[in-house]
Amino acid sequence: MKLGLHISSFTWDGGAPALRLKLADIAQRAEQGGVDRISVMDHVWQIGPIGPPENEMLEAYTALGYLAAKTDRVKLLSMVTAVVYREPGLLAKAVTTLDVLSGGRAILGIGAAWNADESAGLGLFFPPLAERFERLEEAILILKQMWSGDDGAFHGQHYQLGRTLNSPQALSRPHPPILIGGSGEKKTLKLVAKYADACNIAAYNLEDTAHKLDVLRQHCANEGRDYDEIEKTAQIRFDLGANGENVGLTIEQLHQIAELGFSQVHGSLLRVSEPGQLDLLAEQVIPAVDKF
Repeated sequence: MKLGLHISSFTWDGGAPALRLKLADIAQRAEQGGVDRISVMDHVWQIGPIGPPENEMLEAYTALGYLAAKTDRVKLLSMVTAVVYREPGLLAKAVTTLDVLSGGRAILGIGAAWNADESAGLGLFFPPLAERFERLEEAILILKQMWSGDDGAFHGQHYQLGRTLNSPQALSRPHPPILIGGSGEKKTLKLVAKYADACNIAAYNLEDTAHKLDVLRQHCANEGRDYDEIEKTAQIRFDLGANGENVGLTIEQLHQIAELGFSQVHGSLLRVSEPGQLDLLAEQVIPAVDKF
């Protein structure tokens, strides 16, 4: 199993003037410690489970571009891109740009979007849920077409593109991996089975998580898709304790997740900016989970 660091909070000592230096330091130390990938949220306000909306939040693809320049090995993605926040053609260009400038390290994490409050607050397009899922499927088709080298037109229900030219093309082959986030049984996991290279499912209740994998397996059977070719990634929080008192519990939790068939875990590391937390992850947790 491999671990990814999910950076979901930017409220650190020093405020905005120190933010870029702290972000670079966290990313570089995580990479040196053996983290496989780094992700950020695609939100414009902080979300409720983490902090009030007034807390610091960076735009996802600008932040990922910065991280591309500050790292050398880790894969980079938004966990996950809100499909309606960007037109699909522009999103394809953003992910392609990230892939080219990072040397082929981009992953497209994408989902149907959910945050109505921030959307209303900043005037972002946010249609009803059914339409968001329709747009998600069309966006994936557009992205695949643009990454295929086919620059023909695209005529969908929601999107009309006259020429899907994408130059330069992504370095990743056949294209940057497409990861669909979420665990909705009727729509999200069905789209995973149809189109995705990877999924991301919350793993806070492992009985529920196991059920979601069974649902995905059935969708794959219905679609004629090989379940095993889809990378299974899980979303959790790493709470190692202020002095590492929860390291053993975290390793056991990760072992249980691996037993379900997950090969990658994305986790927000609590107190990530505090001295010692990334060291605990690198020195104790990552070596243990490498054996799973």
